[in-house]
Amino acid sequence: MKKLLLVTFAVIGLLPYATFAQATTEYTWWNPIQSSFPVIEGQGWPASALQNPYDRLPAKVEKSVRTPVWNLSHNAAGLLIRFRASTDQVVVRYVVTGKKELPHMPATGVSGVDLYAVNSDGDALWCAGKYTFGDTIQYKFTGLEPNDTYHQKGREYRLYLPLYNSVKWLEIGVPTSVTLTPLPVRIEKPIVVYGTSIAQGACASRPGMAWPAILGRKLDRPVINLAFSGNGRLEKEIIDILPDIDANIYVLDCLPNLVAAAGTKPDELKEKITTSVKTLRQRKPDTPILLVEHAGYSDGGTNTIRRQQYNDANVVMEQAFAQLKGEGIKNLYILPYSAINMDTDATVDGTHPTDLGMQEYADAYERSIRKILNEPIGDVVTLKPRTQYRDARVYDWETRHREIMARVQSKPPRILFIGNSITHFWGGESTGATLRGADSWDAVMKPLDVLNLGYGWDRIENVLWRVYHGELDGYQAIQIALMIGTNNLQLNSDAEISNGLSFLVRAIQTRQPNADILLIGILPRRNEEARIAQLNQRIAQAAGELNVTFIQPGTVFLKSDGKIDESMFSDGLHPNAEGYRQLLTKLQPYLKPVEADSKRKK
Repeated sequence: MKKLLLVTFAVIGLLPYATFAQATTEYTWWNPIQSSFPVIEGQGWPASALQNPYDRLPAKVEKSVRTPVWNLSHNAAGLLIRFRASTDQVVVRYVVTGKKELPHMPATGVSGVDLYAVNSDGDALWCAGKYTFGDTIQYKFTGLEPNDTYHQKGREYRLYLPLYNSVKWLEIGVPTSVTLTPLPVRIEKPIVVYGTSIAQGACASRPGMAWPAILGRKLDRPVINLAFSGNGRLEKEIIDILPDIDANIYVLDCLPNLVAAAGTKPDELKEKITTSVKTLRQRKPDTPILLVEHAGYSDGGTNTIRRQQYNDANVVMEQAFAQLKGEGIKNLYILPYSAINMDTDATVDGTHPTDLGMQEYADAYERSIRKILNEPIGDVVTLKPRTQYRDARVYDWETRHREIMARVQSKPPRILFIGNSITHFWGGESTGATLRGADSWDAVMKPLDVLNLGYGWDRIENVLWRVYHGELDGYQAIQIALMIGTNNLQLNSDAEISNGLSFLVRAIQTRQPNADILLIGILPRRNEEARIAQLNQRIAQAAGELNVTFIQPGTVFLKSDGKIDESMFSDGLHPNAEGYRQLLTKLQPYLKPVEADSKRKK
C-alpha cells in the first residue's frame, strides 16, 4: 500500500512539469530589417541613406550637425513597425545600446516598446505586455483576441519603438502556427516634427503615449519625429534637410530649448524663427508650416523667473509670426500657448509632460492641424474618418487604397463613382473582387472614363477617411457620383446617416470644387424598404441645402407593394447582372457625357 501511494504521489508531482512542457510555445521570429520592402515607419530617408537601420537622421549629416544631435538621432523615437497576424500572442525581443531608464522617466518609456492592435472597424486598441529588462529586453503580449467577428484574417498591429534609446537589433515572434504578414510603410505624406525633449517623448510612461504618437493615431497619419532632447534649436543643419521629406505639414516646436535661460537672446531667437521658415519656403512653397509657442512650465504660477522665460519667448514668436505674415509668407500658422493650455498637474518636473500632459499636447495639435488640413470631425461615428478591414476575405482595403492613389495620379479620371460593395462589385479596373455587372459597366461607364471607387463593406466614415487621405487630391474630376450609407443602417440613426452624408459631401466639395456632385439615394434592400424610403427623403432635403443633385435610381428595384424585386438581387442587398443593367438605365441620363468636357472648358 505504501509503495502504491509513493508511486501515486510521484506521478502527481510530475504532472505540473509535464503540463508546463506541453504549454511551451515555439515561435517564428521576424527581423524587420530583413524585409524586402520598407517597414520601419517614421524615418524621413530610405534605409540606404542611414548609418544604422533604426536611425532618424541620414548619414550625410554626421559631420555637419552637432555631436549631441547626431547621438540623439540614433534614438528610435517615433519609429513604428506594422504587421498583421491572427494570433493570441506576440513576443518582441531586442537589444538597446544606452541606459535603460532616466531619473525622471521609467524604463518602459526610455527603452520599452508599445503595441497597439487595429481592429476591422479601424479602432486602435492598446495591448498590455509583460516585460523583462536584461541584456536582451523582452516584451510578451498574451491573451490577445486573434480576430474580430468579421473574418479569421487577424488584426493589424503597430509596434512603437523606444523613445530614448537606440535599437541594436530587434525581432518579433509569433507562434509557429501563425503567419505574420509585414505591412509596408504608409503612403500618406507625414507630419514632420522638429522639436525638443518634449516631442522626443519625455516623460511618457511608454512610447505610444508620446504626443507625436498619440497625434499619429488621432489623425491616422505617419509622423516623423525629429526631436532631440535639449537640442531642438532651429539649427540650420536640420532645417536645411527637412525639405528632403515631402511632408503634409512641418511643425517647428523648439522654443523650450531657446528660452533666455538657454542663452538665446530675443533678436537671435527671432532671426532663427524667420530664417527657418524662409528656408523651408524656398524649397517647399506650399506645404503648411506650424510654429508652436512654448507651452509653459507647470510651476509658472509660483516661479516668476520661469514664467517670464516662456512669456518672453512667446512674445518673440508672435512678433516673428506677424513679420513673416506681413512679408507675404503663405500657409504659415501658429499654435499659441493658450491653445495648448497645459494643466498644472500635467508634468513630471514642471517641464516634461506626464501621460496626461502628452494627451493635452496631442489634443491641441489635433485641433490645430485639422483646421490647417481642413479635416474636421464631429461627435458621432459618421463624422469621424476611419479605416476598415471588414471584407478581408474578398480584398485588402489598404492595398486597394494604394492602388487607387496610384491610379488617380497616373491617369486622372473624368468621373468618380464612390461607394461600397454595391459599387465595388459592379465593374471597372482592378477592383480585387468578383464582378457582378461587368457587362453594363463596360458598355456605359468605361467609355465615360468612370473610375470605380467602391470599397466592399465601406460606411460613410470610411469614405470620409479616403477623402481626407488623398483619393480626390491632385486632379480635377468633372463629376462625382456618391452612393454610400447602406452599411450604416444597422448602426446609426437616420439623422446620423443624413448628417454624415452632408458632412462627407462638404469634404468632397472642398477638394473637388469644380466637380458636379451626384448624390444617389440609398438603394432599397430586403426588409428595409420603408425605412430607406423615409431616409432618402431626409437625404434629398440635405442635397438641396448643399446645392447638389439628388436622384433615386433604386426605385427600379421596387414592386408595386413597395418590396424589392428579388429577381434583381443576389442576396437582397447586392444587385445581380440584370439588377445592375436596370440600375444603369435610371442612372445613365445623369452621367456627364464626354461632350460636356469641352462645354465646361469654355
